[in-house]
Amino acid sequence: MLEVLTGTGLAASAGLNAYIPLLTLGLLARYTDLIDLPSGWTWLGNGWVIAILALLLAVEMVADKVPVVDHINDVVQTVVRPTAGGLAFGAGSSSETVTVSDPGSFFSSHQWVPVVTGVLLAFGVHLLKSAARPVVNATTAGFGAPVASTAEDATSVVVSLVAIILPVLVLAFLLGLVAFVYWFLRRRSERRREREAARAAGFRV
Repeated sequence: MLEVLTGTGLAASAGLNAYIPLLTLGLLARYTDLIDLPSGWTWLGNGWVIAILALLLAVEMVADKVPVVDHINDVVQTVVRPTAGGLAFGAGSSSETVTVSDPGSFFSSHQWVPVVTGVLLAFGVHLLKSAARPVVNATTAGFGAPVASTAEDATSVVVSLVAIILPVLVLAFLLGLVAFVYWFLRRRSERRREREAARAAGFRV
C-alpha cells in the first residue's frame, strides 16, 4: 500500500509542477540511496535527463509567476503535467525506497494501471490549480501570482520528498487538498451569488 501512496504523492505533485517530482526522483536515485529505480525507469537518473528537467523547471518557475503568462503556461501544461504525473506514479510506485521493499507486488499484473492513475491524479490537481489561479490574479490585481506560484512549488517539493521518504504523510496532503477543494467551490458559489445580487440590485435602481 505504501507504493500507492508514494505514487499518489508524486502524481499530485506533478499536478502542481510537472518537473519537480521527476527531478526529485532523478536526483535522489543518482546521488542517494533513498530510492532505487527499476530497470525501466533508470533513465530518470541520467545526467542529461536531469539537466533537461532542471532547465524546463527553471522556465516553468519563471512563467508561472507572471500574470497572464501563467494562464498561457497552464494551457500548455494541460498535457505536460498529466504526462509527468503518469511517469512519476509509474516510476515511484515501482521503485524500492526507504519505506517500500517489495514494490512490484501491488501492480504485478497490470503495469499500465499506475501510469493511468498518475495521469488522472495529476490532471485533477492541474485543473484545480488552473481554476484557482485566475481567481487569485483577479482578487489581487496580479500581485498574488508569484506568491501562489511559490507556495505551489514549495508544496510540490515537500510532497515529492514526503512521498518517497514517509509516504504515510501523503494522506494528510490529500485531506488538505479535499478541504481546499471544498472551500474553493464554496467560495466560488458565494461570489457568484454576490454578483447576481449586485446585478439584481442594479436593475431595481
